[in-house]
Amino acid sequence: MRISIIGQSAFGKSVLETLAVNDVDDIVGVFAPPTREGQPADPISEAANALNVPVFGFKRLRDQEAVTQFKSLEPELCIMAFVTDIVPMEMINSPILGTIQYHPSLLPLHRGPSSINWPIINGESNTGLTIFWPDNGLDTGPVLMQKEVEITPKETLGDLYFKKLFPLGVEAIIESVELVRSGKAPKIVQDESKATYEGWCKAGDVQVNWGESASTIFNMIRGADPQPGANTTFKGTKLSLYDAAPSSDNRATPGTVISIDEFGIHVSTSDGNVNIGRVRESGSKKVPSTEWAESVGLGVGDILGT
Repeated sequence: MRISIIGQSAFGKSVLETLAVNDVDDIVGVFAPPTREGQPADPISEAANALNVPVFGFKRLRDQEAVTQFKSLEPELCIMAFVTDIVPMEMINSPILGTIQYHPSLLPLHRGPSSINWPIINGESNTGLTIFWPDNGLDTGPVLMQKEVEITPKETLGDLYFKKLFPLGVEAIIESVELVRSGKAPKIVQDESKATYEGWCKAGDVQVNWGESASTIFNMIRGADPQPGANTTFKGTKLSLYDAAPSSDNRATPGTVISIDEFGIHVSTSDGNVNIGRVRESGSKKVPSTEWAESVGLGVGDILGT
């Protein structure tokens, strides 16, 4: 098959390289974010160049120039592998076998751009990925394939994506391509009665309220680790929190530092405490929380969120 790929970052690169290694299909072009002056090319662009696959870096895929270029390649199938731009329907509908897209949730649950963050923040125990046929809605097209994964109690956003949803997603795309090739790829309509949607998970959405339960705060921290970083303040300075662990021990007003030891800073919540292993001030690197505490003079009895 003649395949075009719209994608970016390590995930898009892995999909491209896996297809190239299989050496079954003709990859006619890669559409990736344009390279900014003085900045390195996107990983998928670098991989495409190494494979002698044409790369097209349009600022907006909905511009007619991009659509015309895409259609001129005459792809039979398009793969959308981590796409943040708006892809016009003229482009999606152009390949004779259609367009398939990766989404890291079990659609119709968690439609939207931060679909890995929210299940963890919500304390859910499972999630997954979907390969679907995009339409003119947001993550609303018919489902081709799904794979379910467990969210273990200590997994962070980074753990869940890089250890599970990333490799399984690449695998699912390759399996989906084979189903399309054989004419056996299903189109299962999503159940709108079960649909949920969340927007971008931003720093303002994960500001820690120490008056909540230890489990709620712990889930928020791990669901925003590494991005956007659950956060609090100390003496007016914003502080992002990482490597957390909850405990039932509770001896003080929520937000109070109850102990500092080799494991980190232990902060009181409504029903226990949360240990913070690493922190990051705005514009700085992540450091062990004990190192930061010493640098700013934080001690037992001090209160975060101030």
